[in-house]
Amino acid sequence: MLVIALCFTQAQAKNWTSAIAPDFKLEDQNHKFHQLKDYRGQWVVVYFYPKDDTPGCTTEAKNFRDAQQQFNKMKIQLLGISIDSIKSHKTFAEVYKLNFPILSDSDKKVSKLYDVLVDLGPIEYAKRQTFIIDPDGVIVKHYESVNAEQHA
Repeated sequence: MLVIALCFTQAQAKNWTSAIAPDFKLEDQNHKFHQLKDYRGQWVVVYFYPKDDTPGCTTEAKNFRDAQQQFNKMKIQLLGISIDSIKSHKTFAEVYKLNFPILSDSDKKVSKLYDVLVDLGPIEYAKRQTFIIDPDGVIVKHYESVNAEQHA
């Protein structure tokens, strides 16, 4: 039964490649709003992660921080998203000297829109997934299975 359920769940997963990236407007750790459509004309990396200040998420964020200079050289906008609060993001960014926007999806609408929200009743979080979006707003790569230690 579990195998059938897993197969059905995987069969229902959305194929994001070549899809127009759904627009969103979220606030970052510094209370600045970011709307995806405002980044048209440049490459964007949107990465969802489960929780601020947890081992895997911290490793992933630090890897992105360390790669930020390369992203800047290539004119790629990096946006991290989780369902944590702006206050949590602010502390997380300050402690680890994160040099890119971390957006708060506290109402979980964007996580649902991108089909990354895990809802286990009292526990909810965004799955660790990354979307590469081209200058026309098209998702050209979707990483569903991400190794936090090797990702950036």
